[in-house]
Amino acid sequence: MAIKREKKSSNYITFQQPITTEKKRDQRELSVTSMAEQQLNGNGNVTVTEFPCNADGVCMACQQTPDETDSLFCKTCGSRWHVPCLPVPPTSAVDWECSDCAVPVENAVVSAPAPSVAGDLVSAIRAIENDDSLTDEEKAKKRQELVGGSVQPVEEKNGSKRNGVMDIFHSGLNCSTCMFLLERPVTTPCGHNFCLKCFQKWIGQGKRTCSNCRAPIPAKMASNPRINAQLAMAIRMAKLAKSESVGGSSTPKVYQVVHNDERPDQAYTTERAKKTGKANACSGKIFVTIPKDHFGPILAENDPNRNRGVLVGDTWEDRMECRQWGAHFPHVAGIAGQSNHGAQSVALSGGYVDDEDHGEWFLYTGSGGRDLSGNKRTNKNQSFDQQFENMNEALRVSCKKGYPVRVVRSHKEKRSNYAPEEGVRYDGVYRIEKCWRKVGQQGHKVCRYLFVRCDNEPAPWTSDLTGDRPRKLPTVKEFKGAVDVTERKGDPSWDFDEEKGCWLWKKPPPLSKKPMNIVDPFDATKIKVVKPKAPKVSFKIKDRLLKEFGCNICRKVLSSPLTTPCAHNFCKDCLEGAFSGQSYIRNRNTKSGRALRTQKNIMKCPTCSTDIADYLQNPQVNREMMGVIESLQRQAEEMAESAEESSSKSDENLKPEEESDVSKPSDSGEEVLEVIKENDDEEEPPQKKRKGAGGKAVANVEEEPPIDVAEVASNAVACNL
Repeated sequence: MAIKREKKSSNYITFQQPITTEKKRDQRELSVTSMAEQQLNGNGNVTVTEFPCNADGVCMACQQTPDETDSLFCKTCGSRWHVPCLPVPPTSAVDWECSDCAVPVENAVVSAPAPSVAGDLVSAIRAIENDDSLTDEEKAKKRQELVGGSVQPVEEKNGSKRNGVMDIFHSGLNCSTCMFLLERPVTTPCGHNFCLKCFQKWIGQGKRTCSNCRAPIPAKMASNPRINAQLAMAIRMAKLAKSESVGGSSTPKVYQVVHNDERPDQAYTTERAKKTGKANACSGKIFVTIPKDHFGPILAENDPNRNRGVLVGDTWEDRMECRQWGAHFPHVAGIAGQSNHGAQSVALSGGYVDDEDHGEWFLYTGSGGRDLSGNKRTNKNQSFDQQFENMNEALRVSCKKGYPVRVVRSHKEKRSNYAPEEGVRYDGVYRIEKCWRKVGQQGHKVCRYLFVRCDNEPAPWTSDLTGDRPRKLPTVKEFKGAVDVTERKGDPSWDFDEEKGCWLWKKPPPLSKKPMNIVDPFDATKIKVVKPKAPKVSFKIKDRLLKEFGCNICRKVLSSPLTTPCAHNFCKDCLEGAFSGQSYIRNRNTKSGRALRTQKNIMKCPTCSTDIADYLQNPQVNREMMGVIESLQRQAEEMAESAEESSSKSDENLKPEEESDVSKPSDSGEEVLEVIKENDDEEEPPQKKRKGAGGKAVANVEEEPPIDVAEVASNAVACNL
């Protein structure tokens, strides 16, 4: 079939083709008149605008879907065209170019490559195609980068690359729809993560399957998707690490601090808090000079205003006022201490049903074991076992070292005969003789501690004129079923002196690691807070991130994480183990033996009351979350190894006179405590000076008695000689 070309103008070329059939001619005329827009150029020539097929394969001219025989693809841009809708069908489908990519005949130069014009996509593609120095794979890669963008790592606006934590999150936790970092993440039962808006937009289109794997989405989740709070918290912390370097903040933070001298004599009160009690926005002024980790009684030298200290029987209106005198600093928690340092004080306020109070000795229950997820502030039901960690470990350290622990009793302890009728009362110091774990009244293991009184002042409920004397340990029946029993092996730090007839420090008290309160030399009524000059511990963002990815059952880092439709995360083994042995369908029979229709068993989520029976039939692991957790764990291990290597090198470079003993913060327990004990026995204890009687400085060393009898008497400590 011959094609005649007639040159109509210098810029445009028109084609004339003989019409073979009447049907094809009518179809072409109909297509051109229905889809073309008649436009006039500068020379008055008429041009016809052509339309390709859209993304769904429908021709934009005739609104029909062409088959394979009537389809044609452009060599340069790859777009699809409907052959009958073209003004002039091509003679050959090989190396065919559409009207947008075709070059006029006058300007076409076959031998020379097309010039690369900035911003001209067609010219850039032609330059790549005519470059003989590139292979076909390199040409395809360059075309892909030119059309779809470069795949190089994205840099931040300020020119700096993302840190390691953000690289992990950007590579593993991107939305499957918008491909950006998750914003208000929603996790489907099939284990894929989406932004909330992207998920709602997908559901709004009437689609009820996952856009990744086409798994069905439950109707309840589609109507009310729940945000994965743990995932959102981890992403927030990763963004925080982006603005803060791992070792510290790049920009100083601004804190609203109220100095001790500027605080009122009583805690702040508001009109809103009158019905419920005092507000906890700020406590009142601290009247004693002890730090928050001070062990033992509060003596007169720590009370510059009254010069009497805190005596047994002192009462306060509430815990906020008790905090002002240092007897027990936390105004909510029942234990004050540090897991690697020891516990300083406890409060008996009726928080646990297993507590037994016998006055001179009592059985105390540790903290934890209760679900406080979400917005729960209190919960009296045990949901999992307690462990010797955090505050429970602090009490165990005090048991092993024999430290004195201050005890306050609250009127909220209704089961005790020794609790005050109102307010909070200081009852002296006790010593922990044993600690163990046993199954409590609510069916879960709890940490238990045997406290025995060892104070120089008589108890408030006795008429004695003297304090305590060493006594035999009481008989406790629950020792028979106890596990993880811990007893003190060495001599206690706080013990009774037979010569002086009073309780005192046999070993130097542990050094304080908290800010010290000192009296202003110019104004004795003011107390200043002086922070110690100890080096700050680096902020390990990866360790905190791993803690955020915690299982709601075992409280450990997620292993093969499962995300339920109610947006709670569990380990796969923990969740399946919680419902092991339970069938999904319950068979029913009448009294006469006739079988009824089976009924589905309701399996509630361990965290909430949502039925997850359908989800448990085929749970899918959240692969994206698991990849992020594994990457964080690997980086944390690498950082720990590098830190150990650097510390070993620094220890080798230290001179003998510069060597110092630094205790490592650890919650593991026995090994660290044994090392500390050996160091205490081998090395000379540090010289800690304190104020003695008459304002003289006295050094606490083992060779000299740390407390003098006259000093004890002047400080209102009753000791019988």
